[in-house]
Formats: sequence, C-alpha cells, structure tokens
Amino acid sequence: MEYFRKEVDVGEKKFIIESGKVAKQASGSCTVRVGDTVVLVTAVALKEPKRDIDFMPLTVDYRERTYAVGKIPGGFFKREARPREKEILVSRLIDRSIRPLFPEYWRNDTQISAIVLSHDGENDSEIAAILGASVALYTSDLPFTTPIASVRVGRINGQLIVYPLINEQESSDLDLIVSGTEEALTMVEAGARELSEAEMLEALNLARETIRGICLVQKTLPVKTRIVVEQPQYNPLLKADIEAEAVSKAEASVMIKEKGEREFFWDSFKKDISTRLIEKYPEELSSDIDAILEDIFYKKARELVLNKKVRTDGRDFKEIRPITCETDVLPRVHGSSLFTRGQTQALVAVTLGTPGDMQIVDDITGEYKDRFMLHYNFPGFATGEPKSERSTSRREIGHGNLAKRALSPILPREEDFSYTIRLVSDILESNGSSSMASVCGGSLALFNAGVPVKSSCAGVAMGLMKEGDNYVILTDIAGMEDHLGDMDFKVAGTRKGITALQMDIKIFGLTTEIIAQALEQARHARFFILDMMDMAVSVPKNKLSDYAPRIISLTIPQNKIGGLIGPGGKNIRKIQEDNNVKIDIEETGRVFISGTEPDGVESAKEYVECLVAEAEVGKIYKGKVTKIMAFGAFAEILPGKEGLIHISQLSTQHVKKVEDFLKEGDEVKVKVIEIDNQGRINLSVKAALE
Repeated sequence: MEYFRKEVDVGEKKFIIESGKVAKQASGSCTVRVGDTVVLVTAVALKEPKRDIDFMPLTVDYRERTYAVGKIPGGFFKREARPREKEILVSRLIDRSIRPLFPEYWRNDTQISAIVLSHDGENDSEIAAILGASVALYTSDLPFTTPIASVRVGRINGQLIVYPLINEQESSDLDLIVSGTEEALTMVEAGARELSEAEMLEALNLARETIRGICLVQKTLPVKTRIVVEQPQYNPLLKADIEAEAVSKAEASVMIKEKGEREFFWDSFKKDISTRLIEKYPEELSSDIDAILEDIFYKKARELVLNKKVRTDGRDFKEIRPITCETDVLPRVHGSSLFTRGQTQALVAVTLGTPGDMQIVDDITGEYKDRFMLHYNFPGFATGEPKSERSTSRREIGHGNLAKRALSPILPREEDFSYTIRLVSDILESNGSSSMASVCGGSLALFNAGVPVKSSCAGVAMGLMKEGDNYVILTDIAGMEDHLGDMDFKVAGTRKGITALQMDIKIFGLTTEIIAQALEQARHARFFILDMMDMAVSVPKNKLSDYAPRIISLTIPQNKIGGLIGPGGKNIRKIQEDNNVKIDIEETGRVFISGTEPDGVESAKEYVECLVAEAEVGKIYKGKVTKIMAFGAFAEILPGKEGLIHISQLSTQHVKKVEDFLKEGDEVKVKVIEIDNQGRINLSVKAALE
C-alpha cells in the first residue's frame, strides 16, 4: 500500500488524510484528522461474489472508542459493547452515502469499518468518517471509481456555516449533512427549525460547492488495480422463453392497484413459470430465472410511469393517497392517534413522565439527558410477513430518529412544560413511507395528550424515476415505487417551514434543480396533509389526561438542597411516602414534584416550601410544642426549625409554671419576635394574641 498524505480544506477547517502507515492488510485504509479528532477507516471485501443474492452485501460499522477522550467504559465488563444509537446512525450515514456508487452487479461481501481513535470535543467525527470511507474505497482495489465527500452545514443568526464546531451546533437552527460526488448529491440528512424551501436550497448549494473541491483533491490520490465486475450472462434461450410469457404478465401485474392482489398475481406466475423452466433447463439456476423475471417487472413498472405517465395505483403524480386521522383511540394512555395513508398505518402513543424519566445518554463528548424520546417499531405483520421481534433493527432506529428530528422543533420549552415525553409509533400496515406516517401520527398524538406544541407537523415521501433526461417526481410514494424508483426523499415540517429532510438515491447522483422541484412539490403535499390533520384536531387539548402525572416545579436555594433531602434521604423519603408523590431535584436547586393525585402534589409542595423557608421576624406561625423547660417551651414553627417561647411570653397573665399553659404536642399560634446573631429564634404567644 503506497504511502500518501493530503490536506483538504472544509470550510475554515483543515482535514489531513494519511494512508499507507497503519492497517496495511486491508484493501484500503486511511486516517482522517481534523483538529485533534482522528478517525481510522478501512475497506475490505471478499474476492469472489456471493451467489443466489440480488443485492449488494455491504456492512458499515462506525464505532467510538472511549479511550479517544480518556474515559474508561462504564458497566461491569469495562469495555465497549453493542453499538450505541449514535454509532448506528452514523453507520447508516456512511452506508447511504457510498452505496449508490458501487456497480449494479457487485455481489462481494464488503465491509467498511470506521473507528474514532481520538476526539477533541470540538470537531465532530461523522464528516471525517464519511470522507475516510470514500478515500479507503477509492484507493483500494474495490470497484469504487467515483470519490465522494460529505459536509455539515449549520446556520447561526441567519448566516450559513460550513462544518460548525460541536458547541456552535447547539445554537444553530439547521443541522444539514450532505454527501455527494463532484457532479451531484447522493445523500441528505437534515434537521431544521422551520426553514423555508429557499433557505434549505441555499444551504444545499453551499454544501455542493464545498463537496466538489474535496472530491477533486481525492482524484489526485494513487489507486490500485480494481476488481472487474462482470455483468451476469444468461442463457439466451432461457431468456427468450421467459420474455415470451413474462412481458405481458408484468404489464398486467403493474396495473393492479391493490398491493396484496398484485403481489399474489405476480408471485403465482413466477412460481409457475420457474417450475416449468427448471424442468426444461435443469442446468440453469433458479436464481437466474428470478433475476430475469424481476428485471422484466422492473422495466415494465418504470415504463408505466416514465412513458405512459401512469402510476401503478392510478393516482396523479402529485396526488396523495386517502388519509384518515383519529385521536383518543386508546383509553388508558396519555395521548394516542391512528394515522392511515393508503395502506400505511401508524398507531402512535404518548407517555408523559417526570424529569427523573429522562434518558441518560453517555456520549463520547460527555453525558447528557434527553427529555424527548421517539421509538419506532416495524413488526413483520405490517407487511403480512412472519418475523420474530428481537433487538431493534438499524432501520427502526434510523426511522425513529428521523421522526424525532421532525417533531422536536414543535415541542414546548422545558421551562414551560417540564414533562419527559415519550412517543412510540407502532406500524400496523406498511406500503410506503411509514416514517412520515409516524411524524403525522406523532403530531396528532401530542395534540391529543394536551402537550402545548407550537403547531402541527406533517411529512411526506417523494420519489423519482429517471432515464436520461426523462424523469418524473412522484408525491407520496407507495412501496413498489420506492423499491423500483431512483429516490426516496422524505420532507417533514409545519406551515412555517421544514423541520427534517432525508434523501437516499439509487442512481449516480441528483442535481439541486431536481431537488428544488421535489421540495416545492413536497411543500404543497405537506400543506394538504396538514389540512386533513387539522380537520381531526386543530389545537392541543386544554388539559392533560387524568392518568398522566401532575408536575409542579419550584426553585430552592442550592444551600437548602441538603436540608430537603435530609440525613440519608430521610426528609425527602417522608414527603414522598406521606403524599404519594415523586420528587426530583436538580443541582441548580430546581425541584419537580409529580404524582397522580393533585392534592398530594400540592401538599408536598407546601411541605417543601416550609422545609426550605426561613423564619421571618414579625411573622405569625402555627407552632408545635416539642419540649417543656422550666424557663419556657420549644416549638417547631417550620420543618426542622424550632424557637423558644420564654415563660414571660406565654400569656398576658402571670405564669408560674409552663405546664399550666402548655404540654408537648400542643399546637399554638406564635409570633417571631427576634432572631439573634447566632440564628436562635425567639417566639411569643402573647405577641401573637395581640
């Protein structure tokens, strides 16, 4: 492996690419450094292709070593275990960026490994990992002939920034990651705070210009002799026999509107013709027959759209499938909705929790708490298939993250609504764009739960079929259009603007001109869907569910936190048990009291206020006598705070013995007449009576 070192500018940052020094047995490898963040990326593949598969077997693993920031992993085993959610999401970003650029018939097991070796807490590692994947592939013997680059774009105070630092991303109203070649874009992932289509296009064009320069630098790198990918050659007699029957069957099949009926028709024909042809051509592989049949179906489905200008289900190119919106569909949950669009259906439930329910995320850059969770589930029955539910799939994590990005900007501020919010989207049916159904259903469910969101939010998936200069953009794509099309472009947002974008393509790349047309078409679709949602529910409920916890928050001095907790947690435990509540305390002194019974929550609040309150001179309290002495009595006027009632202050009459007037346990009205410089409190019954 030839050694090289290159520098490339990304915005105002310098990326240093180095290869030929480490991991030399991989097909391709490099390190990418920006600041003190270093990522090692390798590419390897088997020399022989897999048989009997019709997809590219690509695996991408992005992992963050905790030693990169000088940390030892938590837990019993003290080593990195299964990938965290962020690692899975970055793995998907790399996969989606590079997959469209492999040859169509590449069937060799391929793996990309990206390992974060050092992290400075300022420069994120995602962009470096995608760049490293491109360099490792482009300089290897794998058939990856077109380098790509990726760039992150933020926007602070209306100013676009290429490759914002991690601390700058927090104040940015845009988080856009774009991957592409010198000529076109291959992948887009974005979250935004209601940006317009024009503002988003401006950011995409800036990203495209930056990407072009990075790709040109990669083209100067030394490359190996590449593996040749051969297109499969089929028996011409077998192919002719298949075409004689299959062309007309495929033409009839793609015209069947209902998904289940269409699949049954085509699958039955495939089974029948395969059985007959295997008997006639026993030396041929059944996988070759399947491949020829699928190629015919693919061509006829695309001809229907591109040449005849007709969609499989008969819709206009801009037409959205029938929509129904229902809320309050589950009796005991805090909020629920059922959103159905065509044959795609999402059941979404909202659970409101206390601040103590927030998810603790242990990230490489530090630990933080997340108050909003969105979990997406895709069971097998949604597509009529038997599939056991085990661990959460990468696809489920990716779709859930996209829906979360879309809905996050409409949530109320934590200061105004202190609940932890969990949304769960269970896909009950799927025939295209279940992630966008989760956005729509999630918005409806938040309204139903009484969460004071800023506005409703909807999403739609756009598709593309393109042959040369002939192309069609499709609104609200169904499953077959996604499978056979060239683009899956998901756009979510409110009436004010875009909140999330995700684009994946299967062709070489897309120009921003096509993306601009897709964005405008998506805007009209989004407004139509929002109108339908508003007909079901236009404003959030004015009260929370009776089954949701009630939360009261107050702030106490930080030096009072210990007193509230008490020795060994005695005080806080007593308040929680006596009032059937839960109390969460932040380091800042903010206290959250939650419970299902409003009276208990209010009572606990009063007790907390009393516990941290200071006695005030001149104020009257109800005191409880705790001790009788010859010279007077001690009374507790606030939790843990006692004062002395001197015998002379017991009554306007002459008092010979304290016991003649008070005994332990009595409640008596007293007035604070003095607090001396040592903090001792003097009380008076006589002054209170006056």
